[in-house]
Amino acid sequence: MISPSFKLMRCVAFLLSSWLALPLSFAQLNPSSFAQTNSLVSLVFAGDTTLDDDAGDLIAKGGDPFAAFDSFFARADIRITNLECVVSTKGSAADKMFTFRAHPRVLPVLKKHFDAVALANNHSGDFGPDAFADMLELLKKVGLPQVGGGMNKKEAHAPLIFERKGLRIAVLSYNEFQPRSFEAGHNLPGVAWSEDQQVVADIVAARAVHKADLVIPIMHWGWENELKGNARQWQLAKLMIDSGADAVIGGHPHVTQDVGLYKGKPILFSVGNFVMKETDNDNQRKAWVVKLEMDKQGVKSFWGQPIVIDMKGIPKLAPKTTGPCWQRGAKSVGQCRI
Repeated sequence: MISPSFKLMRCVAFLLSSWLALPLSFAQLNPSSFAQTNSLVSLVFAGDTTLDDDAGDLIAKGGDPFAAFDSFFARADIRITNLECVVSTKGSAADKMFTFRAHPRVLPVLKKHFDAVALANNHSGDFGPDAFADMLELLKKVGLPQVGGGMNKKEAHAPLIFERKGLRIAVLSYNEFQPRSFEAGHNLPGVAWSEDQQVVADIVAARAVHKADLVIPIMHWGWENELKGNARQWQLAKLMIDSGADAVIGGHPHVTQDVGLYKGKPILFSVGNFVMKETDNDNQRKAWVVKLEMDKQGVKSFWGQPIVIDMKGIPKLAPKTTGPCWQRGAKSVGQCRI
């Protein structure tokens, strides 16, 4: 005769095996299942950040546009945002529809929350090479590293290396949205431009020369308001992964785009905005702050923390909204309620 306790154990085993067989979905995945362990290194990336206008005024008055993310950022080992404005009092505005410039007073606030900023985008050169060079110097003075910018092309294409918990992680940053005049030259301050051959060479060098265990390119690409990565984004993302990248993180479209997988590695085509007043539709005011958890084999898991951005450009957490999530070995990207 089978005891009631044995029957109960069989029932639990059956339910557990059935649950594990289900596809990834919001119902099965929860961010608590991605709890970071001491052996994993976490990298948080926040999207396009402009600190002029209302966000800059808030800082000038002693406020903090990142305050809602204090505890979220504090749990990460590496924190990066795309700084989509020049920080300087120098230069003149370029002849383009939107130009963004923030006062240097914003830098201590950035330094408080982030370990680095990505500069390869279509706005960091808005006030010319002198203002860009001034920003590089100001970042050095406050001790805030940057990637994707430099006083010349070599510096702009150099990886930013983080060493955490025995892992050596190289981050690269590229822009491929006009104007190309913001590109760094032989003796000209500017950003790293996305040329396929150069990008491949940079990824290979990050491992061979800089001895990185992992390589993460941050891309400024795609078309505004498109909700899916286009053919060019897919082509370049695959090329980067084939060349040794462990994940690809993107921005610029000002909306979130779909998330792809290639050879078991995640491609986040666009995480959307972060601090951004210049929005003109609801999709531009919804975004993710993405958290990758990594080990020697690459990205073990990721999820996108949903955020909402108010009409002044200030972001807040959206705790009852689902975001993309994935764990190594899963065949598709699921959804998590954060």
